[in-house]
Amino acid sequence: MANIVEEIKQPINEEMKLFEQKFYESMHSKVALLDKVTRFIVTTKGKQMRPMFVFLCAKLIGNVNEKTYRGASMIELIHTATLVHDDVVDESFKRRNFFSINALWKNKIAVLVGDFLLSKAVLLSTDHKDYDLLSVISRTIREMSEGELLQLEKARKLDITEEVYYEIIRQKTATLIAACCEIGALSNGADEILAKKMQDFGTYTGMAFQIKDDLFDYLSSNVIGKPVGIDIKEKKMTLPLIHSLKIADEKKRSYFFNTIKRYNNDQKRVKELIAFVKTSGGLEYAITKMKDFQQKAKNILDEFPDSEVKRSLHMMLDYVIERKF
Repeated sequence: MANIVEEIKQPINEEMKLFEQKFYESMHSKVALLDKVTRFIVTTKGKQMRPMFVFLCAKLIGNVNEKTYRGASMIELIHTATLVHDDVVDESFKRRNFFSINALWKNKIAVLVGDFLLSKAVLLSTDHKDYDLLSVISRTIREMSEGELLQLEKARKLDITEEVYYEIIRQKTATLIAACCEIGALSNGADEILAKKMQDFGTYTGMAFQIKDDLFDYLSSNVIGKPVGIDIKEKKMTLPLIHSLKIADEKKRSYFFNTIKRYNNDQKRVKELIAFVKTSGGLEYAITKMKDFQQKAKNILDEFPDSEVKRSLHMMLDYVIERKF
């Protein structure tokens, strides 16, 4: 899988190397503690898929320029800030097999670092008068917060429909990937129609990405470090589960709702629920929907002329649903 990511990066290799330096510079602070934390962030970075989307989408319609680098840095600043805040909220002490910031520096510092990164993203756009990019990132931060809160509200009531699930994952996950693709286009002066098209491409890609993530909850050998059944334990209603409960008879539905509500820490009951989702076709249904979103993204991509960048984006779309972590 790592080789596939390297292959996808091929047309933007130089840009990604330069981006690392620019991203680190965008986090610079005169406060020694902040600099120590941001150095740690840079050394423990992930695959950097989101900046890759910015650069590939920019190159799909034009060239990578200084505004593209600023846009990619804004995206990565927002993404990093939300991960830092998420770890605090989830009381998680590990992130990509490293200790999380809240584990190393405690919650108060982690929250303030997250706030600092968000402020840096906004300042990066205002300092350079990139008001079109500021509009995109402001909308993205709002939607991500709304998506998280909607999911928390639904976890309490468990009254989630398939439509509500799509709205949660659109806001929570897809909106940031949509912002990457829109910003890549806007950095090349794209008009409203083209920017919207790239935003839609990112939304469909992000929807497929999140459904794939939700499927990991049912795989006994997933390697993303996510314990099997963790979504059920956290009362998160994901697509395989929503579909299976919808088609279950009244007795089974009531029994399994009770499992999620009251016995979500009972290993035997959780295993029963996972087995039920598998046998009732919940996984197959979710895979079909995931591939539908992937196809919608591919249809948009196919409107563009063939190029090395277009091939990379096609590979990225395949990687999104075939990845093992």
